[in-house]
Amino acid sequence: MKKTKKKRLQRLAGRREKRAEERGHKVLEGVISMTKSGFGFVKPQGEDGSAAEDIFIPAKFVNGAIDGDLVRVELLPRADESARGPAGRVREILDRSKTEFVAELLPGGRLRALDPKLPEDVFLHGPKKGAVKGDWLKVRLDENRDGEFFASAEKRIGRAGVIASDLDAIMTEFGLEPPYTEEENSAALAVVPRKIARTDRTALAAITIDPVDAKDFDDALSIRKGPDDATFIIGVHISDVAAYISPKSRFDRTAGKRCFSCYLPGRTLPMLPAALTARISLRAGQDSLAHTVFLTVDKNSGQVLKTEREHSLIRVTARLDYDAVQAFCDTGKAPSGWSRSLKRDISDLIAVTRKMRAFRAAQENFIDLPLPEIRVMCEEASNRIDGLSKKISRESGNLVEECMLAANSAVGNELVEKGIPGLFRVHPVPDPEKTAEFSDMIEEAFGFYPGDISDRKICNKFVAGLPDDPVKPVILSLLLRAMARAGYASKPELHFALGKTRYCHFTSPIRRYTDLLVHQQLWNSDSHVRTRDRKTMEIWAGQCSEAEENNDNAYYAASDRLKLRYLENLLDSGADTMFEGVIARVISSGLQVDIGDLGMYGFVPREQLYGGEFRKFGHAMRQNRGKHSYKPGDFIYLRLARVDYARGSAVFVPAGR
Repeated sequence: MKKTKKKRLQRLAGRREKRAEERGHKVLEGVISMTKSGFGFVKPQGEDGSAAEDIFIPAKFVNGAIDGDLVRVELLPRADESARGPAGRVREILDRSKTEFVAELLPGGRLRALDPKLPEDVFLHGPKKGAVKGDWLKVRLDENRDGEFFASAEKRIGRAGVIASDLDAIMTEFGLEPPYTEEENSAALAVVPRKIARTDRTALAAITIDPVDAKDFDDALSIRKGPDDATFIIGVHISDVAAYISPKSRFDRTAGKRCFSCYLPGRTLPMLPAALTARISLRAGQDSLAHTVFLTVDKNSGQVLKTEREHSLIRVTARLDYDAVQAFCDTGKAPSGWSRSLKRDISDLIAVTRKMRAFRAAQENFIDLPLPEIRVMCEEASNRIDGLSKKISRESGNLVEECMLAANSAVGNELVEKGIPGLFRVHPVPDPEKTAEFSDMIEEAFGFYPGDISDRKICNKFVAGLPDDPVKPVILSLLLRAMARAGYASKPELHFALGKTRYCHFTSPIRRYTDLLVHQQLWNSDSHVRTRDRKTMEIWAGQCSEAEENNDNAYYAASDRLKLRYLENLLDSGADTMFEGVIARVISSGLQVDIGDLGMYGFVPREQLYGGEFRKFGHAMRQNRGKHSYKPGDFIYLRLARVDYARGSAVFVPAGR
């Protein structure tokens, strides 16, 4: 569906962003990023390879470019030297990023793209492939004439508005691999695990802690006292997936095409066949092949003093869930059925991981943004939306996370020390332009001064100083958007949010190919077999980073659409549609309101505001005649008016209208 970003960036770098003086104006090349509002930005590369300042492209000067196109841009003269940032016009489209996409067929042969960043004015020509108005179609973009795009139908996908068809459309749009077939699941059951020297650790009391509805179990924990009374030894036991998936084997190739398990609301697309993941999961009461990292931790300071790694055989003695462990954290009361030794082990894990987190905070100044996540609960078999669920950070989750972070760091350090080519999780320092824009906006709109958020100490001080009210999640969400995106690299680099420089992903090989690659590299090294070279790992780093971003975008597209469907169901049923929100942003056409209970932005049109006509002034919407205004940080009660699938938004009006 989409050309790989790797090839496009290679072409971009190869051309070295030709610079020319045409009609006295500088001409640059770069990739355009479009917005839902129709304007775009181009970030060209400097001659030394560094990123140059974004070029703003007004909607009237886009000239047929679509999101991701490689374009040649002519800079426009600045009317005011104090104006923020350069502006330009697209002179030429050098390479289309996308020639195929998914769209809904509308009356008159018009097409409405699933991706809101694609043009609105697209017309179908040629056969409709059996589609009628209201159907999803996969189409090919053929031409652009006088600002209008024409496309031809390739296949009908299904009926728009039917959840199963909407999910099919999203899978097609983002090029996601379909679920494994029954034949593939049967073949996976025939895989015979490879042999390697293992240590029998079945005497350890290993436990799993997962969501109550979890199906796959790829990590377990154990804890015991060290040789003296001053340390604990935590065992982080990971399913030894590399025993079943050898490099270049059949299911290694299929996993490499997927790169990750993709969890859409209402549809799970596993990286490995479900029959195989069920077999290699660490299940209670059975012996399991594991890849273990032992952490020797000072029980008073929380410092990890020593790490050891081995291939092991373990037996999970208890399957626990986050809710039960959290109740124990909060009350100290264990559910019925917990043995005395289990209660002791969980108590020890709680105590030592609290120390580990405090030590890490003092040493690494990691950034913690406690943002709740609102998920759509969609039953997979029937595609019925059951409601919304809020996921918040809790100590039971922090307990497991702390152990996984330590194991990932230990393995990342070992890869470097032994010179084993690996994959590392990296997170760049925030872009100065974005941090400055964030700081200005927060200071002007909300009245807080963030300071230099590219300094973790300053960033943490700012977050800690925010009031604990509904405005806080809005500001944290804006802060998260100002951060760079994490990805993968073939050499260790800074992970800004964690404050680490030798960090890899090792603890989820069932659902992340990056972790499986690391497991395979360690397996080969331990077996004295040639590993993949650094260049190969660099290629995988790029492919996995792209695949992760694509999966995330598919998830957000599915989640947003199903949330709109959920709201439409509320309207149709006559249920209460009153919500409290916090104004996050003011735009010329209205207000963008963060609605915490929905985990989404709602839109309030300017003409629906109380008290006559309003106009945008700075970051606020002010009354033309009067003193009433709306500004970021204000609380507002809203009533759902309608769902706008064309713009992918829910439209609200102030309560009482």
